[in-house]
Amino acid sequence: MSTRTHRTRMLAAAALTAVTLTLTACNSGEGVKDEGASAGSASSASATSSSEASGGGSAGLGQTDQTGSSSAGSTGGAAGSGGTKGSTGSSGSTGSSGSSGSTGSSGGSQDSGPTRTPCSPGSTRTTATEVNRPLNHLLLTVTNTGSKNCNLVGYPAVRFTDAQSVPPAFEDSKPQAVVTLAPGESGYASVLLSAADGSGGDGYTAKSLEVYFNTDASVAAKPSLPKKGVYIDASIQVSYWQSTMADALAW
Repeated sequence: MSTRTHRTRMLAAAALTAVTLTLTACNSGEGVKDEGASAGSASSASATSSSEASGGGSAGLGQTDQTGSSSAGSTGGAAGSGGTKGSTGSSGSTGSSGSSGSTGSSGGSQDSGPTRTPCSPGSTRTTATEVNRPLNHLLLTVTNTGSKNCNLVGYPAVRFTDAQSVPPAFEDSKPQAVVTLAPGESGYASVLLSAADGSGGDGYTAKSLEVYFNTDASVAAKPSLPKKGVYIDASIQVSYWQSTMADALAW
């Protein structure tokens, strides 16, 4: 082998080795650059985020404190003023107690409805009728001939000819309510004249009758009796005024 050929081979080998080393170094360098870049970017990102977190956080806290105290104060003031307005509104609502004026309606109700006064002989017609059943009973009928309602209160105080006192009433005959007569309506009471078995003493025949509508009345109606008169004795009693004939004759 010649010296030139040997040198050429040595040069080629050296060049190949250099190329290989260069490629290896490049590959190795790129790897280092990649790792460095990723590490650098990661660290810078970490630093940036921590910086932003710390800086932004402190700035945010500072702003939150300032803004929070400011906004909280204004909000509290607004709430306070709102509360004041609310209390004023609620006190105003007590003004609705003016609805107590509805009691005035109760006053109006007192004026509603027809006026009712005690019945009197001047605005009524009174009759006295003997009945077959029950025995020895007289039926008193009072008819309202006036233009207003009137009341028959309590029981009639009847006074027959020569009577020294008015007879008592059957207390059990007292109705649940006062008997009110509208114009044209009638009220009734019965008079037990004498005992059915003849056991009553001090009997006599009466030819006249006065009827006071209650024991406090001062004016009497004077209904006619049958011509023969009616026989009465010590057992005489009357019923309270009733709204029906049947209720009156039950006594």
